[in-house]
Amino acid sequence: MMRRRRLMQSVAAAALAVPGLAVRAQQTVTLKFHTFMAPQSNVWLNMHKPWMSRVELESGGRIKFEGYPAMQLGGSPAQLYEQVKDGVADIVWTLPGYTAGRFPRVEVFELPFMMRNAEPASRAYWDYVQTQAGDEFKDTQVLALHVHGPGVFHTKERQIKTASDLKGLKLRGPTRQITKMLGYLGATPVGMPLPGIADALSKGTIDGAVIPWEVVPSVKVQELTRFHSEFAPSEGALYTATFVMAMNRAKYQSLPPDLKKIIDNNSGQDTSAWLGRVQQEGDSAGRQLALERKNSVYIIPATDTQEFRRKAGLLEVEWMEDMNKRGYDGRKLLTSARALIDKHSRADKQGTQSPPKKV
Repeated sequence: MMRRRRLMQSVAAAALAVPGLAVRAQQTVTLKFHTFMAPQSNVWLNMHKPWMSRVELESGGRIKFEGYPAMQLGGSPAQLYEQVKDGVADIVWTLPGYTAGRFPRVEVFELPFMMRNAEPASRAYWDYVQTQAGDEFKDTQVLALHVHGPGVFHTKERQIKTASDLKGLKLRGPTRQITKMLGYLGATPVGMPLPGIADALSKGTIDGAVIPWEVVPSVKVQELTRFHSEFAPSEGALYTATFVMAMNRAKYQSLPPDLKKIIDNNSGQDTSAWLGRVQQEGDSAGRQLALERKNSVYIIPATDTQEFRRKAGLLEVEWMEDMNKRGYDGRKLLTSARALIDKHSRADKQGTQSPPKKV
């Protein structure tokens, strides 16, 4: 017994003799990552899991993750941001727009025909928040801000070819700005988070939905609808949605400096660009599934796009007026967002933009 006690004392003394060894041995951190995305989705498999794996690898295993897709920690998608703020989860990935009106300035990126490509638009979104709307996320440590690829119409019984074809259709939209836009286009808008789409289509609660191609497989939209309508790439996207990956601020601040640096190295503009790019890269697989089922995929020509632009443009005016009422300069915010998208889009085309970090 005495020999064992002496051995343990010797080991403890040796650990204390090596600067920081005993402290480092205790500084393994487990973080809970929570989201509404399904475990088989492109977002979970090709964005969230690789990001977590990269952080774990760069930390030498001292940061570990418990992943909870499909709201496995409980609650609803609209409660995710509050969960990370309150520490129910350590990191979440969600749409700010699921909490209607809470993040009004970032809604500018959801306005119609703002973007074409998710990677430069995600860089622009990151820069915009840093310069124009940082206080909207002041309750958390923001890790990344990005958008998805172009939004597309998916309908059960009617092909959307012109704006008038939306009249009378009950269409799902993800956020308040996008549902408003659907109303301006003549549809009956129905707001709901992504996980509710499949059930709503099956029961006839909605006639269709607007989502990007990449999430089609995760909610089986290619099986539940027969018609898909998109805009030509040269015409821009009908809309995009904004996303935030955020960390509980107290949890972030409690990390030792070297682990905090690992999180910082996997946050910011480049990480935002990478997330946007990977999400849009998933569009081709979702589109292919619809084609394999012999569904009809229609590309709305430039001549008919103008009517969509004209009607949807009313949303832009309404959003600026709303910002003005809230004490912001709506036109300045819109101009800033467009300028940043143009800046990063030009850099992307010219190849002068530093590539986002690869996983």
